[in-house]
Amino acid sequence: MSEPIRVLVTGAAGQIAYSLLYSIGNGSVFGKDQPIILVLLDITPMMGVLDGVLMELQDCALPLLKDIIATDKEEVAFKDLDVAVLVGSMPRREGMERKDLLKANVKIFKAQGAALEKYAKKSVKVIVVGNPANTNCLTASKSAPSIPKENFSCLTRLDHNRAKSQIALKLGVTADDVKNVIIWGNHSSTQYPDVNHAKVKLHGKEVGVYEAVKDDSWLKGEFITTVQQRGAAVIKARKLSSAMSAAKAISDHIRDIWFGTPEGEFVSMGVISDGNSYGVPDDLLYSFPVVIKNKSWKFVEGLPINDFSREKMDLTAKELAEEKETAFEFLSSA
Repeated sequence: MSEPIRVLVTGAAGQIAYSLLYSIGNGSVFGKDQPIILVLLDITPMMGVLDGVLMELQDCALPLLKDIIATDKEEVAFKDLDVAVLVGSMPRREGMERKDLLKANVKIFKAQGAALEKYAKKSVKVIVVGNPANTNCLTASKSAPSIPKENFSCLTRLDHNRAKSQIALKLGVTADDVKNVIIWGNHSSTQYPDVNHAKVKLHGKEVGVYEAVKDDSWLKGEFITTVQQRGAAVIKARKLSSAMSAAKAISDHIRDIWFGTPEGEFVSMGVISDGNSYGVPDDLLYSFPVVIKNKSWKFVEGLPINDFSREKMDLTAKELAEEKETAFEFLSSA
């Protein structure tokens, strides 16, 4: 058995965490021989609920959980962390402007970035899930200048998995038969799900998705909007936002950071755009195709970008630049 790692989940009394914590505790994220000290953070009014979550985790009798700490204090939560999964954020309320949402979240993620800077290991891997995830992630990173910005990523794996599964459903194959879809840009409705480079296993051989689907207008239209709007569709149907699928995507994202991506496959995650070769401005937290090895990601280079893609990639970059500008106005005054 290796030494235990310290893993923090924020928003730990919420519904995404409720689906996520069991996967972390049972070894399907960090491996079956990796003991874990699991730290659960939420706001003070949620401590009663969090206590119930703590009881349930104890009742799961998971051998890998060496300790479980439930707290509402940042100095306890962020101490000596190996991994921080920042799920908690201010949700959008009815009638709330995106600007107001940004303002409330800048405050939260500035504080959490500062707590990471002060208490966590410098090697900590930080995964931001709480929306607006890209800009929240950038805010946290800016507030923790001594932690490498490459250590910060945000979740676009749910969008990636949604895209994969839409193609699989269309072709009557399993999601596992589809690889190398890409989510470019923001985890918002401007994201661009791109299957120009994706492959699907059909009758034992790998073919391009465009070739396999043989329906360009669907791929350039309904497919894209379905993936972009999927979160809203789930809310409309369930009256609650995606939790099980979000938790699964977080597990996939972290497992790939920890163990690397399979040979010949890439995944999507929001990462710092510095030094990319796709014409995305530096200093944005933008979703790219990446490969991961030894817990470090690299951009997938050299993918040809057609005009259709270029336009969509620029549109989502523009939205992120505007979000960043708004957030940074608040950041300097927060």
